[in-house]
Formats: sequence, C-alpha cells, structure tokens
Amino acid sequence: MLPEQHCQRKEIDLYYGDETQISEEGYVPYGWQFKDENICIRSHKGKHINCFGMITRANQFIYETTTPTINSDFIIEQLDKHSLIIKKHTVVVLDNAKIHQSKTLAAMQTIWAKRGLFLFFLPPYSPHLNIIERLWKEIKGRWLQPQDYEDEQHLFYSTKLILDAIGCTLLLNFKPFKLI
Repeated sequence: MLPEQHCQRKEIDLYYGDETQISEEGYVPYGWQFKDENICIRSHKGKHINCFGMITRANQFIYETTTPTINSDFIIEQLDKHSLIIKKHTVVVLDNAKIHQSKTLAAMQTIWAKRGLFLFFLPPYSPHLNIIERLWKEIKGRWLQPQDYEDEQHLFYSTKLILDAIGCTLLLNFKPFKLI
C-alpha cells in the first residue's frame, strides 16, 4: 500500500518536502507583449533566500528559511525537529537530490523511525509526483509580485509573509490521490 492510501485512511500523516531558492534575480517562467510594446522587468544578481518546506494535501505547511545554501545538515536539522513533535507515524516524501541521499541523513533514519518519522523517496526525474513543487511555482509565479524583487529587504519580507500565510489565507487545492 502506498503512503497516500495510508494517509487517506488516517493511519499516518503525509508530508511532501523539498527546498527552493527565491532570489533578487526574479522569476519569469514565460511572458508575452504586443508587437510595439517594450516591457522591462528589472533584475539583477543579488541576495537570495533558501527555504526547506513540507506540506500536506490539507495545506499544513512547515518551513524554515536560511540565506546560506541548504545542505544535508540543514535538512537533517529540520527533519529531526519535526520528528520530536509528531503525534503519529509520519512519512515525508522527498526527491533524490544529493542532499537527501547523504550518509549522515541515511544514518538518522533509524533514529527517526523509532520516533515514528519515515522517509519515502520518489523515483528519479519525477518532480511531478511531489506536490510541494506546485507550491514553489505559486509562490514565485503568482504570490510574489514584480515589485517584491526590487530589493533584498522587500523580497525577504514579502517571502516571509507568504510563507506564513500558507495554510491560513493562501491555500492550494490539491487533487485527491487516485490509483490508476
């Protein structure tokens, strides 16, 4: 039985975890303009904020941000913190990024299992199976506005407001899991 099925039966809590980076460079997945129209989005290399988050289909969202690059130790710290507050068996779905596959993280899985926290790794090249990817796209493509990228302080403040609002006033409607 898959973790989604156990979660639907309320046997476990199921989170989808991943990390993202939001930078002053901006986010422009696509755009269009009229033939004689000039459109300019100011962008420059600059500061960035990194976020590791975990979300459920019910929009329960847990996150931590940092400006240094997220590494395996940071992920371990977040998962360890989470393992101490869970109420029932919990599965965290992760992709196969190098930082999720470190020896140190693998060694911690035994300790977390005793606390009721388990990791489930997605097959390679399957980001479409991790619902948190949709969250990152919404943050960067819809909830952050072009003016939020004007300076570091504004970007970090706007990002923090958005992250704090997820699950409260900012919600995603995830389709229920179905086996085909």
